[in-house]
Amino acid sequence: MDNLGYMSTLVVVGSQWGDEGKGKITDLLSEEVDIVVRYQGGCNAGHTVVKGDQQFIFHLIPSGILHPGKKCLIGNGVVIDPESLLREIEDLRKKGIEIDGNLFIDSKAHVVLPYHKTLDEIKEEKRGKNKLGTTKKGIGPAYMDKIARTGIRIADLIDKKTLSEKLKINLEEKNEIFEKLYSIKTSKQEQRDLIKRYQEYGQLLKKYVIDVSLLVNQAIEEDKKILFEGA
Repeated sequence: MDNLGYMSTLVVVGSQWGDEGKGKITDLLSEEVDIVVRYQGGCNAGHTVVKGDQQFIFHLIPSGILHPGKKCLIGNGVVIDPESLLREIEDLRKKGIEIDGNLFIDSKAHVVLPYHKTLDEIKEEKRGKNKLGTTKKGIGPAYMDKIARTGIRIADLIDKKTLSEKLKINLEEKNEIFEKLYSIKTSKQEQRDLIKRYQEYGQLLKKYVIDVSLLVNQAIEEDKKILFEGA
């Protein structure tokens, strides 16, 4: 990026159906930047980086996390599966990668929930021979809720009371759809268990949550080098 002159930001974008090597390019360029931002997509991504004799596959966390001292941000354009993210964090820790102080999540990013995955799978199966080839990770349905302004955000996830209130409303709506259209029923106990589980996820992720947009804008004003990594 030293050859880019006045440009302090660079975006890595895939121009086909994935597997273009975005993770490897991001890893290579991360050495020269201050901040790496994952700005869209979900855990359907699989950015593979090999370091020494270890292989790392990144689904949500920016590939730049392998470089000590680099701030790695998950922006509000990403839809986050908390279970997948926590598993990814734990896997990296086991491999000796420092997460705390380097990883940050935008409070406005939306959350992928189990009903998104269920809906994704049902719709894909009903397409028959016209299947899209979705990974069934709930990415599309989560974005649908975001656009409809009914989705759960990370800010909601880390607030137990807010999460409980909003999830109860969403679960009632989704369960009505599942029952009437697809004959799928969910018990009240299953709903309570889901709320409790996601409250726990929220508390585990709370320490990483910030206003990523504010941090990025401040960094741009300070002429820091920022790399944006596409899904």
